[in-house]
Amino acid sequence: MKKKTLTLLIWLLVTVYCFGQSNFSRGEELLMQNKPAEAAAFLESAVGEDPSNVTAWLFLGIVYEQLDKTEDAIAAYRRILPMAGNLSANVANNLGNVYFQTGNTTLAEQFYTQAIGFNAVLSNAYLGRANTRIKTGNLQNAVEDYEHYLKLEPRSSQRPGIEQLVTLIRAEFAAEEIRRLVAEEEARRLAEERQRLLDSVSASLQSAADLSQSLSSGAESVEHYEGEFELE
Repeated sequence: MKKKTLTLLIWLLVTVYCFGQSNFSRGEELLMQNKPAEAAAFLESAVGEDPSNVTAWLFLGIVYEQLDKTEDAIAAYRRILPMAGNLSANVANNLGNVYFQTGNTTLAEQFYTQAIGFNAVLSNAYLGRANTRIKTGNLQNAVEDYEHYLKLEPRSSQRPGIEQLVTLIRAEFAAEEIRRLVAEEEARRLAEERQRLLDSVSASLQSAADLSQSLSSGAESVEHYEGEFELE
């Protein structure tokens, strides 16, 4: 009897607890428990009840990302970005992440930059933009973003990898500069050689012209004989 009473009491407590929670708090709890599929229904109800609940929309966007519902995540983030207030940087950064994952580097960089504009010390936005710039070949600016990220996150677990990547990029810059200088020197040498040959050929042609003129003058200078021919 006591066992049945205890079981009933526990059931009543659980029931009261669950029904006493709002859809938002329940969805948040399930999200933190890494149960996105279960959290989605509660968070959708939460934003339905209160469309101005920015945090609920933000959590819903995260849940959609975890469920690979990319378009739904984008729609959720875009809907709240204009009214996100002090969460604007987080929303913009999440949009950057989604667009990066879909391969849209143009919009990814745009929203990472926007996130940095909202919060200049949002380290993840610098990291995301750096990764995006690597993909687009904007290596110099990518290095600057990586270095800024490391200043904000000096103890980041990604520091060794980032530092190695930055070192490789700088080595490539140095090699490219050497190639440029060598190419310029080779171009200068070829230009000088070309000019030398042109000067040589020009001098030879001038000498030939002078000789030709000299020979022509001698052939055209005919002596006049004013005497009479005598035939024997």
